[in-house]
Amino acid sequence: MSATPQRHRRNRRLTFAALAVTAGAGALVAAALPAGAAAPAAAPGSDRLVDVQLLSVNDFHGTLEPPQGSSGNVTERQADGTTKAIPAGGVEYLATSLRKAREGHPYSVTAAAGDMIGGSPMLSGLFHDEPSIEALNKLNLDVSSVGNHEFDEGRQELLRMQYGGCHPVEGCFEGDKIFEGAKFPYLAANVEVEKTKRPLMKPYWVWKKDGVKIGFIGVTLEGTPDVVTAAGVKGLKFGDEVQTINKYAAELNKQGVKSIVALIHEGGLPASGAYNYDCDVPGAGAGISGAIVDIAKGLDPKIDALVTGHTHQAYSCNIPDPSGNPRTVTSAASLGRLFTETTLTYDRATKDIVRTAAKFPKAVNRIVGRDQEKAADMSELIGRWNTLAKPIAGRPQGFISADIAGRGSTAYEKPLGNVIADAQLEALSPAAKGGAELAIMNPGGIRADLAYAKSGDEAVDGIVTYGESFTVQPFTNMMNVVDLTGAQLVTALQQQVSGPVNGLNPKILQVSKGFTYTLDTTKAGADRIVVDSVRLNGQPIDPARTYRVAMNEFLAGGGDGFTVLKEHKNKLVGASDLDVFNAYLAAHSSETSPLAPPATDRITVVK
Repeated sequence: MSATPQRHRRNRRLTFAALAVTAGAGALVAAALPAGAAAPAAAPGSDRLVDVQLLSVNDFHGTLEPPQGSSGNVTERQADGTTKAIPAGGVEYLATSLRKAREGHPYSVTAAAGDMIGGSPMLSGLFHDEPSIEALNKLNLDVSSVGNHEFDEGRQELLRMQYGGCHPVEGCFEGDKIFEGAKFPYLAANVEVEKTKRPLMKPYWVWKKDGVKIGFIGVTLEGTPDVVTAAGVKGLKFGDEVQTINKYAAELNKQGVKSIVALIHEGGLPASGAYNYDCDVPGAGAGISGAIVDIAKGLDPKIDALVTGHTHQAYSCNIPDPSGNPRTVTSAASLGRLFTETTLTYDRATKDIVRTAAKFPKAVNRIVGRDQEKAADMSELIGRWNTLAKPIAGRPQGFISADIAGRGSTAYEKPLGNVIADAQLEALSPAAKGGAELAIMNPGGIRADLAYAKSGDEAVDGIVTYGESFTVQPFTNMMNVVDLTGAQLVTALQQQVSGPVNGLNPKILQVSKGFTYTLDTTKAGADRIVVDSVRLNGQPIDPARTYRVAMNEFLAGGGDGFTVLKEHKNKLVGASDLDVFNAYLAAHSSETSPLAPPATDRITVVK
């Protein structure tokens, strides 16, 4: 059964409470005013300065249950300079953490910076992320920007996530119960429908309480078409982040909204992987690099704080605005393992956030530990959807002898990436299946590790279930076998480490057995690929020869900045990547002879 989308309705009531008195208010406000300006009078019977708590998350990716393997850890820097891995995440714990954080804060708003759904584990992905939207509603999420993964299933499915209605093909998943959609607004200020020249969704939203107003502008990265299948963004145009945010900041100002937070699904790369690393380098932002730095420097001083995402990193940095005023830029890693708590001091007289050298928005990332009580309503939600998924989720697909690291691996060559590439080569090498000679796999498509022991379960079994393999390969991309010349293959390798998409954040393709080359990290750009080292089965790649190459449809469409791959010829479409992966596990493992982690000897790295 299916239903037409329902109109989005906000039904959350804000609780009114007494304002807290802020010490030293007069001196701080005077510092925030222009020289010689008189301070406007505060409203009778109210305190002039109000601390608003901003709680934020990003890149949740439908991870309702605790992430498995190393993907479920966060790195914590210790006092002596060493680091410690701490298990974190799971929506039962995230709900508890956020609810505890809100206690004692009458002014609190919760926001997200995109990729809250998409690339999700089976518990959510099997049901087109309806479980995750339901969970986010229960978390009292107030507002979110879209991210690139919100477009994985196309704009109509994104609109269904917002407004509700049952899936157009599969219908309602729980009998006749109609999916209600998100109770929070998704913002997409820089996503325009090409035919109408209008935003696909709301560009901004204003949070209000007791006369306090804070505007939120939401954007995704301009390069979204580079990291999403073409079908997912067909008919849409993605605008420049800085120009878009500045445009709507001016519009909000005209409406009397002077306090503004930008929710940006684009991020940076901190100098340390520890969530509690201090990257607040005054006046420079030297503790972080990447696209968000230039975006932050270009955003109008009207913007008071930036909540970011996309890179799955944790940071809380000060990158001054163009006027030199301090401005906080934050990200809470991914998968619900952290949340960020920011204090925004609102001045009722100026209607703006106080941002001076003495006092500006302070933010800290807080761990979502698993040593606390689970939220009962989230446990009920997970149990209900698990019951629906159980007939499929628990089916054994294969056996492993130890953890096989994928998403959680920080190495260029990932053990699970090798397994996936080998699976694709084996499935598509027969002449009737495409005659593939090698396979390449995008690292971002590997969404998890294969864990020997299930998270939170002391039973060590080594069984890979359908639910676990789905979590690794959730996109159900169809496999392609195409013709590429040797020269084009080399160019693809060079595009891993060069160009506008991968220049600062290399995306190293995972390659099948027999395909080898050297990556020289002491060099820059495309020169990092040692061309003479590129070999297939021991033989140098011939630039003029045509090779049959297996890859998923995302890569074949030029995804992740691999534009040369779009130049392929003679495409043959095969089975889905998930079916190929499961077939390989079944063929190469058994309870008595489990699959061992493969060697990582295909990419030689020179440091």
